[in-house]
This record gives sequence, structure tokens and C-alpha cells, in this order.
Amino acid sequence: MLVTRYEHNPIIKPEDVPPSQPTLTVWYVINAGVARLGDEVLLLMRVAEQARSDDPNILRVPYIDPQTHVLNIKEFNRDDPRIGLSDPRWVSTPDQDYLSSISHLRLARSRDGLHFTVDEQPALSAGDAYDNYGVEDARITKLGETYYINYTSVSPTAGVTTSLVSTQDFRSFQRHGVIFPPDNKDVTIFPARINDRYYALHRPTSGVFGRHNIWIAESPDLLCWGRHRLLLETRAGMWDGGRVGGGGIPLLTDDGWLEIFHGADAQSRYALGAVLLDRDEPWKVLARSKEPLMVPEEDYELHGVFSNVVFTCGTLCEKGVLLDDQVVRIWYGAADTVMAYAEIKLQDVLASLR
Repeated sequence: MLVTRYEHNPIIKPEDVPPSQPTLTVWYVINAGVARLGDEVLLLMRVAEQARSDDPNILRVPYIDPQTHVLNIKEFNRDDPRIGLSDPRWVSTPDQDYLSSISHLRLARSRDGLHFTVDEQPALSAGDAYDNYGVEDARITKLGETYYINYTSVSPTAGVTTSLVSTQDFRSFQRHGVIFPPDNKDVTIFPARINDRYYALHRPTSGVFGRHNIWIAESPDLLCWGRHRLLLETRAGMWDGGRVGGGGIPLLTDDGWLEIFHGADAQSRYALGAVLLDRDEPWKVLARSKEPLMVPEEDYELHGVFSNVVFTCGTLCEKGVLLDDQVVRIWYGAADTVMAYAEIKLQDVLASLR
């Protein structure tokens, strides 16, 4: 598969994003939901911040107090043998696990989808007991004149849930609460009603068997989701044998609904593939990538906070800016550190599925 990466990747780096407050520093910026508003491309990026520390032996962990909604800092000594720091994204203690950073959603704006201006302050931040460890990985679905934004909410008490907000201008947001209970993430809501119902892909996690498969659900109102059906399973020994999850919002093509999804193998290498779903019965899989469309190859994809990762929450199907054709435009997080951009010709993606 011919993937064309932007030659000046990464397009947004941590140093391009101002911290939300002086006590924090931006650690990484990844996994943006994507939308068009007027003549602009909007990225709603996940920005992870860590607490500043003057002592290299002290790790300071930020979180939002669920009662006061005020940022708190908890300190850990890196030399403490009871503290687990093998994964830089987590702090494990005998009593509780903590995220080593707190994430919010930040807007970046562009006319061409390549050169972005980043807002000074977050668009959406942690605000209640469901997300006091942060909000992550937004997907944006436009229905009529309203943009529906679902994102992952993280809390030590409520677990990993999916919440929903809506907006018409990306300035004011209406919160609708949790729409998928724990542990569930990678929700992508289809951008149209199908037979008078809304549909969404989601990825529940089985605590007993540890499965990470894609399911599909339907709803009359975007709030109450039911009729859950297993849609896409992992494939042992393949590029998506460890886990699969939704990527950007499903794209409607003449052949059906095209979903660019992520898969991880047994070594936790994250790659992107495609699945084609029936236009009128989206719970029916018509075709699926045998080989990935895109794998980590560049240095900024191979090395970072969590290495060997390409991961998308935002795609558009339109005329390319790198290729003179109808393309799938992919904004993606690379190595859990930076935002990058690539294009694949739509006809090449569909041809790979036939």
C-alpha cells in the first residue's frame, strides 16, 4: 500500500503547545479528532501534561480532585521500591495506580490541514468524578449542524468510560455524560442515521478473557446504546492479533462504510488497517485488510513515549493536498508523542479490500 507521509512530519510537537498552566509541562500531543468547520480543518488533540519538578528523584503526578475540581499534585520518590515505573505512562503503587500525566483536549486550526495554529487553552478538560485522571482520544461526528464529540474519560473509581459532548462552534460545549460504561473506549459514531438509528463502533474490554475486539451498537438518541454485536475480532499471529479498535469516523463510499481501524500485534506494534461495512446493515463485514495499510517506519513513529505506534482518531475522505486524487486524509499520533499526517488514495484502499 502506497502511503504518502507529509515530508515535514511531525506537524505538531509538544513544544508547539503552550502548557495549560505554569505548574505543568506538555509531555506529548497525539490522537486528534478531526472536523471541518467552514474553511478550516480542526484538530481536537489529546495533550498530556506532567507536573514540573525541580528534583529528578521526585515524580509529581497531576490529577483533578473530583470534589473541588482543582488540580492536585501527588509526589512519588523514584527510588521507592514499592513504586512501579516500568511504563512511563503509569505509576503503580500497592494501593492505587496513577497516570503520570493528565490529558485534556486542545484545538488546533488550519486552512490546509498541514500548518496549524494551536489554541492557548484547552477546549475540554477533566471536570467530574468520571474523568479526574483526564480526557483522551476524541472522535468528532457531524450530524446536521451539530458536532458530537465522544472521548475517553479516565478515573480511578469509575474506570475507563466514554463520554459525549456536543457543539456547533467549538467554543461552547454541552455535556451529555457517559454513554458507554467501563471498560470501554475507541468509540466512533457513524455520521448519518441508518434506517432511522444511530450506530457506533466501540471496544469493550473483557476482564476475564482479556479480549480487545470491536463491537457495534445502535441508539435512538445517541445517549442510550444497545443491541450490541461483536463485529471485528483479533486475528492470532497477524498484525492485529493483540487488539483492535476504531480509528476515525466511518467514511461513506460507493462500496459501503470504510473504517480505518488500528490493530496491535503481540509485540504491541500499532498499525492501521481498513474494514468495509455494509451501507445499510453496518454490522455486516464485507472485507477486511489482510495486511496493514500503514505501519511504523519513520523515526518519529518508531521512537517516543510509547514506541512503534501509528494511531488515528481522525480521517477525512476528500481531495488530497499531497496527492492529486480522492484520498483518505489521516491525522495520526506517532509513538505516543507527536501528531503527524499522511494520505492514501481512496481507490488503493478499496482495491486492497477486493
